[in-house]
This record gives sequence, structure tokens and C-alpha cells, in this order.
Amino acid sequence: MVKVAMVSDLHLDINKVNVDEVLAQESDWLAAHEISVYLIAGDLFNHFEKSLSFAEQLQKITPNTAIRFVAGNHDMVNDITYDELQEPISATYIHHGYYDVPGTDWRVIGNNGWYDYSFSAGLHRPDSDFWHWKKAYWIDGAIKQPMTDPERLTLELQQIEIQLKVAQAVHKQVLFMTHFVPRIEYVRVTHDNRFWNMANAMLGSVRTGELLSRYHVRRVLFGHMHIHPEPRQISSAIYYDQAVGYGTARRHEWLTDTFESEWLTRVRVINLSNSQHLNA
Repeated sequence: MVKVAMVSDLHLDINKVNVDEVLAQESDWLAAHEISVYLIAGDLFNHFEKSLSFAEQLQKITPNTAIRFVAGNHDMVNDITYDELQEPISATYIHHGYYDVPGTDWRVIGNNGWYDYSFSAGLHRPDSDFWHWKKAYWIDGAIKQPMTDPERLTLELQQIEIQLKVAQAVHKQVLFMTHFVPRIEYVRVTHDNRFWNMANAMLGSVRTGELLSRYHVRRVLFGHMHIHPEPRQISSAIYYDQAVGYGTARRHEWLTDTFESEWLTRVRVINLSNSQHLNA
């Protein structure tokens, strides 16, 4: 058995935590619990350089744990271009990459993900409406990209499918990590014109979940939605949303009073082995 710890949406800057203290606390916990792989599904900071630095520092002080992360929309706002996001910047940054878990036949495949407005298809609005709404109201409006959102998602799905085909060819079980929501089952849709129904368009894509099901992916870690669902079996996979979320005075989403205690409630440990059986 190999222990894998999973979490997302730390928002270390928005939560105004002492980063050095968090690094020490997480490193100590990972070592004490003999965690072999620690996965962070995006939104560490509002600056990519800080997110990368956090992952690399944690890797340096926790040498017996493989630290891997993908970028969320918040990580993409500053210090990084679209083209740079596609590059293998660091071993800790696993977008378009993978990590074979030693001693098992499991492969962690990483992709930042994106969205195509399919979660809001019931609003029957043209794509241009969602684009302009995003530019006016959503943090992603500050993220520069050389194509539309549906085009960006299509490119990512093509890359994911290539990786899934390769994993299938070498007989790997797949744990897929992304930031954006891969299943519409997590989305709250109301039958009116509420703000949230437009925001749903920027949460993820129906097509992502369909692709993962088609290739019989076994485990999926994502974030983006700051909710507290239990692991959920959908089609072939168990889905995990392990977001820590915001603990601010304006938006207090935590169930506890401190970042450390909230992280401890949200981090999830699973055991991976060759046996086709996983204990969640």
C-alpha cells in the first residue's frame, strides 16, 4: 500500500496565513503519516511564482514525499503566461505530465483543465454572453489567452486523451488530477436568471467527465468549488473535491477556526496498490 494525500484550494494569500508555518506543519504531517505522494489540485496563491515556490520548498523539506500540483484559475492570474503554463516548469508542476507511483501500477496524470460553458447550456445564451460576463465579473477575466474558452478546453481534452491512451497502453490505473470541475452533478442550477447560473459556466465542463468515463479512469481529484462533499462514485471513478476554501471575515467557508485545523479536516488520504482495490 502507498499512501497518497490530496487537497485543493489552499488560497494561502487570501487566507493570510504564515507560509513558513504552513510549510513546516504540512511537512511534519506528511512525514509523520508516511505519505508517499501529496497532490494539490490548484489555487495555492493568486501568483503562479508563489504557488510554484511553495511546492518546491515543500518538496525540498519533505524529500520522502513526491509533491505534485496543477494550477487553478487563481494561480494563473499573475506571473505566468498561457504559453508558459503549458511548459514542464518543474517536477512539482504536473500539468501535461504524469507521475508513476512507485511500487504500484498507478499513474497520476495532471491537467489544469478549463471550461466551455456547458454547465450553463440550459440558459441558451451565446458564448459571447458568457465571455463578456466573465470579463466584467469573474477573476478569470484577468487571465490572458490566445483563444476562446471552449477552444482552450478542447485543446486540453485532446492532451488528456493522449495521456489516457498512453496510460491504457502500458496498463496503468489512473488517478487524474485537475482543478476545474469535471462533472455537472456537482453544479447547482436554478431555474431563474441568478448570478450563480452564469458563474457555473466557468466551473468546468461536461466533456471532461465524459472523457474520463470513456477511458475508465479510477480516481479523480479536483477543486474550484469550495464545498465539502464526500467522495462520490460516478461511472467508473471515485471523485474527490478536497477544497480548503476561504476562511475570511467576508467569506468564511470553513467548518473550523484555523487554517491548520481546516486543512486537517480537508486533506484526504487514500491507499494505492496493485490489487485493483483502494481504501478511501
